[in-house]
This record gives sequence, C-alpha cells and structure tokens, in this order.
Amino acid sequence: MAFYASRRKLRPKDHDETAGELNIIPYLDIMMNLIMFMLLSITGFAVLGIINVNSPSYGPSAGVAANPSDKPPLTLTVAISDKAGAAGFFIAATGAVLPGLSGNAAAPTVPKKGTDFDFEALTAKMMEIKAGLPALGYPNETKVIISADPTVEYSDLVHTMDATRGKVGAPLFPDVTLAQM
Repeated sequence: MAFYASRRKLRPKDHDETAGELNIIPYLDIMMNLIMFMLLSITGFAVLGIINVNSPSYGPSAGVAANPSDKPPLTLTVAISDKAGAAGFFIAATGAVLPGLSGNAAAPTVPKKGTDFDFEALTAKMMEIKAGLPALGYPNETKVIISADPTVEYSDLVHTMDATRGKVGAPLFPDVTLAQM
C-alpha cells in the first residue's frame, strides 16, 4: 500500500501570509458595548440637569383683557448686579423696586454677603413676597424674570434660579424667564 502525502501539508508555512491578519472582531464588540453604555448614561444625566426656563416673548399676549378694572400683571423681576457700588439682588414688581435694608433706593434689596451672593436671604425675601401676594390679589403667581449683569458668573445665575424657585415641596416661583440687563 502506497502512502501519498498531501503537498499542502508538506509545504512550509510562509510567515508573511499570517503576519498581516489581525482579528479585530472582539475589539469591535467591546467598542460597541462601550458606545451603547455611554449613550445610555449620557441621556440619564441630561434629564437630571434640565432647568425649565422660558424665553421672553414679544408682542401682545393672547387672552389679555382690555378691561381697565383688571389688575396689571405682577411682573416680578430679580436683577443680579456685580458692580462695585451696588452688588447684590434688586427685586422689583409692578410699579416699584423693593428698597434695601438700609432704605436707600440705589442700594440692592439683598446685598452681597462679603464677596458672595446671599442666596439664603434671597429665598427668604421670595418667601416673604409669596406670602404677601394673596393680599395684593396675586395668589397664584408663579412667574419671575431674572436678569443678570454681564459680569455675573453662570453658577451664580443658576443658584439665583434655584433660590427663586424654592424647595421641591413648597415651590415659590417655578416659572423662570431670563432677560438681559
């Protein structure tokens, strides 16, 4: 009986043929899993960081009655200033700006505490205003306009929005509109 060996088995392997082949399928599997994980985790963090803010609207609003006996809107405004002479929060409503602690009309309603804004005092002032609104005829007012000096940092603006919106259980003014100062 004759034994015939295959020529393919007897031929020495050429190292150049196998050196260029790299199996990248496991690498691609890992990358796809990482991409999917990152996309899902980013959408979860984006939901936690949303702050509802309205943009200012121009023109007549729908549903405004022309009856002169109706009260004008409250238009509660909080202006943030970081200027040297008047640094702090200026709180204004329909017709007037609330005076500061010193009674000076040019002084801010809630002055800065050292070099930082006093967000606790702003929340206390917002609670005081909210408590007085039913007597003025605005029991369900939820809107506030926040305007900031261009030199005010973004984090201070966000903390101001948090201070005017109040706590989760007892919201003060949750409908925030940003304006330019």
